[in-house]
Amino acid sequence: MKNITGQTKLLGVIGHPVEHSLSPAMHNAAIARLGLDYVYLPLPVHPEDLAEAVAGFAAIGLVGFNITIPHKQAILPFLSETSSVAQMVGAVNTVWRKDTGWYGTNTDVEGFIAPLKAIARDWSQITPVILGNGGAARAVIAGCAELGCSQIFVVGRNPEKLDRFKQSWQNTPLADRLRVFSWDELPGLVSQTGLLVNTTPVGMASQRDRAPIEANILRELPSGAIAYDLIYTPSPTLFLQQAQECGATIVDGSEMLVQQGAAALQMWLGQPVPVNEMRQALLAQLE
Repeated sequence: MKNITGQTKLLGVIGHPVEHSLSPAMHNAAIARLGLDYVYLPLPVHPEDLAEAVAGFAAIGLVGFNITIPHKQAILPFLSETSSVAQMVGAVNTVWRKDTGWYGTNTDVEGFIAPLKAIARDWSQITPVILGNGGAARAVIAGCAELGCSQIFVVGRNPEKLDRFKQSWQNTPLADRLRVFSWDELPGLVSQTGLLVNTTPVGMASQRDRAPIEANILRELPSGAIAYDLIYTPSPTLFLQQAQECGATIVDGSEMLVQQGAAALQMWLGQPVPVNEMRQALLAQLE
């Protein structure tokens, strides 16, 4: 058991709810391995209390914190500076204290592409197809661009939301790479892609018998393509099971969770962190 004293430096994750977060297990495992006097805490913050919470964090000298739903965009007005990637995504998941105030970035992008970098592909020749056009899709788009994909396709069910989503990228460097499609156009897109990404919540533990797209459409996926689900429980999801049966290489969201956390912890500590320790702690929580 860690001995927490008045000298222990504080880190944490804010969200509502935050009780289910797996981040404390991951980060505290890495901190223990490094032998540092830090502790990472789950910090429940109601949306209406965000301003007071951020002010309070500064007052008690919190070193930094992660952000989960529903605060990833709401946090922006309370930051003195944001990274270029956070500005592009329009959301922040990692914050730390500087002399001038709170600084924010988004390590979801780095987390998303980490497992893809380990798979040999010529990304300039791959046009990803992204299922869903919510907040998670934004980090995936930025990640695909960083990998070198010259075109990125996004598929959504609601035409108005899809149009607003496309418009939100107009003043970014990615505007020319991004195309949006309606759900009924999926069969033709799936048959041509080398990377199919699910950013929707369909298939989570509460609906594990569902998949975001029909099995007959998924069968159009070329053999050797990559199917990536941001969901990490259950693992694999029905979507990934079906994709694997079609000959796809599958990736679930657990490695993204590990890698985005490792990137954040490395920023706060200013030194390399034991990623494998974080991975093992996460997998133990998921068992």
